[in-house]
Amino acid sequence: MRVMLLTTVRTYRAPAFLAAAEKLGIEIVQAIDMPRELAQDRSDVLSLNFNDLDEAVAEIVTYADQRPLQAILSVDDSGSILAAHASAALNLPHNNIMAVEAARDKYIMRTYLNQVGILCPQFRRFSTHDDPQKIAGMVDYPCVVKPLNLSGSRGVIRANNSAELETAVKRTTRLIHKIRGEGEQSFLIEDYIPGVEVALEGLLENGSMTVLALFDKPDPLVGPFFEETIYVTPSRLPADVQVDIATCTSQAAAALGLHCGPIHAELRVNDDGPWIVELAGRSIGGLCGQTLQFGVDGSLEEIILRQACGLPITTKQTTDARGVMMIPIPEAGLLRGVAGLEKAQETPLIEEITITAPLNNPLVPLPEGDSYLGFIFARGTTPQAVESALRNAHAQLHFQIDTLIPITSA
Repeated sequence: MRVMLLTTVRTYRAPAFLAAAEKLGIEIVQAIDMPRELAQDRSDVLSLNFNDLDEAVAEIVTYADQRPLQAILSVDDSGSILAAHASAALNLPHNNIMAVEAARDKYIMRTYLNQVGILCPQFRRFSTHDDPQKIAGMVDYPCVVKPLNLSGSRGVIRANNSAELETAVKRTTRLIHKIRGEGEQSFLIEDYIPGVEVALEGLLENGSMTVLALFDKPDPLVGPFFEETIYVTPSRLPADVQVDIATCTSQAAAALGLHCGPIHAELRVNDDGPWIVELAGRSIGGLCGQTLQFGVDGSLEEIILRQACGLPITTKQTTDARGVMMIPIPEAGLLRGVAGLEKAQETPLIEEITITAPLNNPLVPLPEGDSYLGFIFARGTTPQAVESALRNAHAQLHFQIDTLIPITSA
């Protein structure tokens, strides 16, 4: 069996999929969004331009003519639309292209959810060429500025008044133009939804959803930026609330037209019930999938590969509590060193600490950044104990970050 994995050069996820594939005896073909000239010495990868759908699909089809594929999987959001188009061209199992596009575009997503009465923030679409001052007089407060198709809370900023809104719009616009070019682009402004936030990891099979995990996010995510830190499972929310969250997520996936493969949902829960904040047709990002274990030693990536290849799967999780802290970047600068790592690793219940930010490289915090300093993993008998272990280990870590000095011409 052979599976094509669509990835980017910056992804955290590829090694976990490669390890799972080796265990299952599945051949992985990595198709990476990168210029061909940079892949000349990489005989193990297929270089593609994910933004040129026609050319990329043609290259995948040509490749599959010589080496047939059982499935095409996108590791991150960036390759999801290409995966759907290429799978359709090869008649491989896939979600409907329109459904995948809806899961990638927050305006389309909100529109679909609103049409069927699923709770989601009220929203309006604006252009990066619109006057921020005029926009500020057209929205209610508090509100949230949000790019249409970035992930990981990039460019997402809360505004409590018109002055904050103008600043937020300008900042988000700069980021969108940096990524997408100076042409006119759209973004959302939506109501801020109070409440506790959770993340649901699910698996769709013929439209039926199995909950793989429900994560609590114990840190308050109230803005102005929405940097995620701690995920802990199983959830400590009441059983009936957890059922409502699962039902809401399943209905949202159906509203978008998603029917197979992994989904990752972010929800807010308050007195009105669960609200869909995000719904992606992929699995959880970063290294967070390491918190999940199914059966004796099955990983999340193994579950995804098994389903894609039509192999039997078990979705029964282990009964212990698990958690991860995505170590936030506190400030912009150059990472010069990490102290306290050994002591942090000795913290009870800590299983692993992985520092992913390379030394002597620039750090960019949210809302412009798209990475973390690293990940802390813990396992214990209760979610409370796991959360405490993550916080205690983080307190032992000290990062030396030198401020970047702008270069000015004489």
